[in-house]
This record gives sequence, structure tokens and C-alpha cells, in this order.
Amino acid sequence: MYLTWLDSNSWLIEIAEQRILLDPWLVDALTFGNLDWLFKGSRLQDREIPTNIDLILLSQGLEDHAHPPTLKLLEKNIPVVASPNAAKVVEKLGYTKITILNHGENFTLNNQVEIKAIPGSQLGPTLLENGYLLKDLVSGSTLYYEPHGNHSPQLKQLESVDVIITPIVGLNLPLLGPIIKGMNSALEVAKWLKPQIMLPTAAGGDVEFEGVLNNFIQANGSVEEFQTLLEQQNLDTRVIAAKPGEKVSL
Repeated sequence: MYLTWLDSNSWLIEIAEQRILLDPWLVDALTFGNLDWLFKGSRLQDREIPTNIDLILLSQGLEDHAHPPTLKLLEKNIPVVASPNAAKVVEKLGYTKITILNHGENFTLNNQVEIKAIPGSQLGPTLLENGYLLKDLVSGSTLYYEPHGNHSPQLKQLESVDVIITPIVGLNLPLLGPIIKGMNSALEVAKWLKPQIMLPTAAGGDVEFEGVLNNFIQANGSVEEFQTLLEQQNLDTRVIAAKPGEKVSL
């Protein structure tokens, strides 16, 4: 298994000889509803669009997971697996092979990788987006991804997972609370799944943020603190903080 972090929530996952592009934001700015004044993310430089992609995997319909300018540049005949809200984005962009996964449903990619939708991020009072459990059907290795640190108790039913990609640094807004859950949530899922490796997502990278909202966001936690917490809980999990563009071999 090879994992390449492409900043923010974006990853290239190479598993069972399949190349899966996850939640890609690779070019242009990131805004929500074109409200630059409220929040804007800017890349120091655009990422090269990966080639030979077997699947685009989208966990949410928001722009930081289903980024329209990036998705416009990808071939529209690449298969897409998406949450119901993310599927609406790629449908409007003209993608032709879209599979919607509701919670608990599975998709098998080229008889090599099984992808299961897990309840994920809470966006509003009724909207629950997707996390994903990926399994290499040849080796049996597994990977779990949830980009906001909202981990479903359903995961307790699993014996273990080899790799987890989830936030470790939390982001909070005064009065509103966490918009991304950090170390405490990551520690809880580590206790449940006892992964060999955890990789942080959703923070840092070669990205700059601005806007009114960004002035109030408070970050807490660090990879070093989290590794110490794991050791205090007698967990053998190792944290790997990937650098943007770096290909990590697992």
C-alpha cells in the first residue's frame, strides 16, 4: 500500500494495484459558496493531476472534498464512488459512472478492493456524510478514512484496521465548538481499531487560509502530543506525518 498526501483532505491511495484519488482539491482556490471574504484557501502551487486513476472516492459534497475546479479537470469517464451529496456535484459536472454509497453499502473495484461506507461527518442536524473502510481483497490489508474525526460506534464491531487516516489536530470555533475533532477523537478510534499506522489529515500542508472565519479558528493538538498519548495507553500504533507530495510506503 502506498499513500501520497496531496494537502488538506486529498490523498492518492495505491492499494491492490488500484489508484484511488480521494477527496481531491488540487488546483485553484477553495471557497464555500464563492464567499471569499468568509473563508478562502489558496495553494502555494497547483498539484499535478495524477494520471491512470482507477477511481475517484468522495466522502462529502462540500467543496473541500468535492472541489468543482479540480473535478472539472479529471476525465469524466473515471468511475466515482460518492456519498449522496457528493454524487450531486459530479452529476452536474458530467461524470458518467457514479456509484452512490449509503452507510453500510459496499462497492468492489475491479475485484481487488472492497469499499464500505461508514457513517462519518455530521454536517447540520440531519446530514451525516461518509467515512470509508477499504480492504485489499488480495492481501487482506485495511484502511479507514474519516476526515472530520467523527467516528461511528459501528467501528467497534471490527477487530482491527491496519491504517487510519483521520485528523489529529483539532479545529474549533468559539461558541460553536469543534468543526474538526482532533486528538481525543483520534485516540478513541485508535483504542477501538488498534491500527499499526495512523496518518493525520485535514491540517497543514502547502496551503494558506484567509477570510473572516479563519481569524476565529483555533487549532489544538500536535502529532508529537498524540504519539505520547498512544504510548501512555500502551498502544503500539505509530503516527506518520506525511509531507505534501511525499509517497509513503506501508
